[in-house]
Amino acid sequence: MYRVLIADDELIERKVLYKTLTRELGDQCTIWQAANGREALELFDEHDIQIAVLDIEMPGINGIEAAQEMRRRKSSCSIIFLTAFDDFSYAKKAIGIRVLDYLLKPCKEEELIGVLDEAMRLADKALLEEKGEEVQTIMEPVFKPSAELNAGDGQIRLHKVAEAIRQYMEENYVRDLSMQDVARVMNYSEAYFCKLFKQCFDKNFTTYLTECRVEAAKKLLTEPMVNVKEIGEAVGYNDSNYFAKVFKRVTGISPTEYRMSIFNRK
Repeated sequence: MYRVLIADDELIERKVLYKTLTRELGDQCTIWQAANGREALELFDEHDIQIAVLDIEMPGINGIEAAQEMRRRKSSCSIIFLTAFDDFSYAKKAIGIRVLDYLLKPCKEEELIGVLDEAMRLADKALLEEKGEEVQTIMEPVFKPSAELNAGDGQIRLHKVAEAIRQYMEENYVRDLSMQDVARVMNYSEAYFCKLFKQCFDKNFTTYLTECRVEAAKKLLTEPMVNVKEIGEAVGYNDSNYFAKVFKRVTGISPTEYRMSIFNRK
């Protein structure tokens, strides 16, 4: 079972979040609740938390301070900010702490669950690394955007940036990509890239990456001689069960059901 902590000083929002995560992930996670940053840190140590979902504005120790301390105590913990504050200074601090994602309230349920799915995958990866097992890492990117990306302004420039990001991710989605990796490739600061990505695609990085992989999997599922496990590996998922879970969350049906629906139409 994955060990998850949620911290929010608003009781109703915290309870709704707890109910949502319990309904969607309760068979995979044990979830603890904290009403402030101090309580969050106590639970973090007591239960060796792997995934923390934090509000930012909390009394006493706020979410930023709590996250900084969590990162110091356990570098492998996945930290997710879920906040109502769309403030660039907060986003910049969040990137500095190496948070997995920065989500704004109200957040779509599927977007939140998608980020939690990724956090669980990273928890598995961290466990393998602790055991000394080999984990595939991303190759050093070689793509560099052309100078024209920085030319012009407004919608023309944004369109060029979006196309460059889209091209890179479509060519590299099979790798173990992170937002920090792509920011570096695109020659942007991580904090600025976080905000820019949302402007370009109206969704967070994790959701976009998942959708890239699922769309690629759909194309491969039209090939009857390729099994589902091989397809999962081909689009970046070494665990076939995890691939099936993500695919069903995005499409509403399993990879096998999707394949059957294709051939039933023929």
